[in-house]
Amino acid sequence: MAKLSFFGAAQEVTGSCFLIEDGKTKVLIDCGLFQSPRFSNTKNTEPFPFDPKSISALFITHAHIDHTGRIPKLIKSGFKGKIYSTFPTRDLAGLMLKDSVGVLAKEAEREKEEVLYVEEDVDKAMALWESKNYKDTVRVGKMSFTFYDAGHVLGSAMIMVSCPAMTRGEIKILFTGDLGNPTNPLLLGISKVPSPDYLVTESTYGDREHEGVEEKKLKLERVIEQSVVRGGVLMIPAFSLERTQELLWEISDMLRNKQIPNMPIFLDSPLAIHATEIYQKYYSYLNRAYIDKESFSFFKLPMVHFSLTTENSKEINSAPSPKIIIAGSGMSTGGRILHHERRYLSDPKNTILFIGYQAPGSLGRRIEDGADVVKIFGEDVPVRCNKEVIYGYSSHPDESALFEFINSHADTLKKVYAIHGEPKASLELVQKVRDYLGIDAEAPKYGESVIL
Repeated sequence: MAKLSFFGAAQEVTGSCFLIEDGKTKVLIDCGLFQSPRFSNTKNTEPFPFDPKSISALFITHAHIDHTGRIPKLIKSGFKGKIYSTFPTRDLAGLMLKDSVGVLAKEAEREKEEVLYVEEDVDKAMALWESKNYKDTVRVGKMSFTFYDAGHVLGSAMIMVSCPAMTRGEIKILFTGDLGNPTNPLLLGISKVPSPDYLVTESTYGDREHEGVEEKKLKLERVIEQSVVRGGVLMIPAFSLERTQELLWEISDMLRNKQIPNMPIFLDSPLAIHATEIYQKYYSYLNRAYIDKESFSFFKLPMVHFSLTTENSKEINSAPSPKIIIAGSGMSTGGRILHHERRYLSDPKNTILFIGYQAPGSLGRRIEDGADVVKIFGEDVPVRCNKEVIYGYSSHPDESALFEFINSHADTLKKVYAIHGEPKASLELVQKVRDYLGIDAEAPKYGESVIL
């Protein structure tokens, strides 16, 4: 028997946190930050709905802050168990958690709140962290946990949990974390896994389709060409993991093949630059059928300038247009993209391109939804620039890919739980699973517990 509780990412996209217990042992899958409209939602300051001291282990699916961002708080609250993830996830999570310390401190000062955690708390987390390879299995009490490639970002993993059944044998529960977009050229994609009895699956795009491989590249090419014709700035708010690396590769490929005119590309994100170094380090995890040279380097791409320091960032302003600026954060909830948006949103020659999910309440979502004026650093900024959206560069699967993944396990599934999605997306996927596959499915709410 196993009890599963949903303490985040339940009919919402962020705050991933799931508790599984077998009567004696308690284990967490993910411990992420609730985000939007702020970098750190006020929900993060609330006490955990369980005793952190009672948790034996924590398994992390991947490094994004909405899956890792409350780990230091968990440790401050008494957790002393082991943390497990893949090798790249440990490196990337350490980088992102250290980066979040500064963002959290600025936000806490601005909002006159107590800071959620400091760098010392991150160091304590890393001391408890153990790295594993794909297909490695970890036993905790009578439960076992196995890592499989999720194809979402470098090192991302699905986690298969095996628990003793009430009578004999065992039940298998698969936590997908965030799954990958099959059209991503950099990663190896979602690996085949043994069919589970229960599936806890992401549903971010459970209600819509992405563009195909050729269509998304053609759209990107056209957006860049139009920006060049206007003589403007193309701003791309991008997540530091995966989206940035894929974009760098795609745009550089277009430059090499002379599909777009030469122009400077600025990667204005220290976090993304350091994350790209980790991508370089774990080259063996990448799709070498596509990136087929051992000598390949993200840091030798044509026309790409890495703006590591504040001075480097300021120098972008003096570079003549047309130019492309890729900067974090992906939802414009913080980071250097805000400075560029304040400077460039008001000019009709310029363009802002959204290539990832924009959470409700985020600045990115307000711009995408057509706001005429937005407030940045306390200043009203008119939005007169062109707005473009390309969903195909999302690192999440669309509705068809999600459904196909579920369908591939239909023979054994007793129930599907749709998490990591707004209610509309999760509920639409749930209904499709019920109608077309005849499998029981639901989108659980925060705090809900089920016996498996």
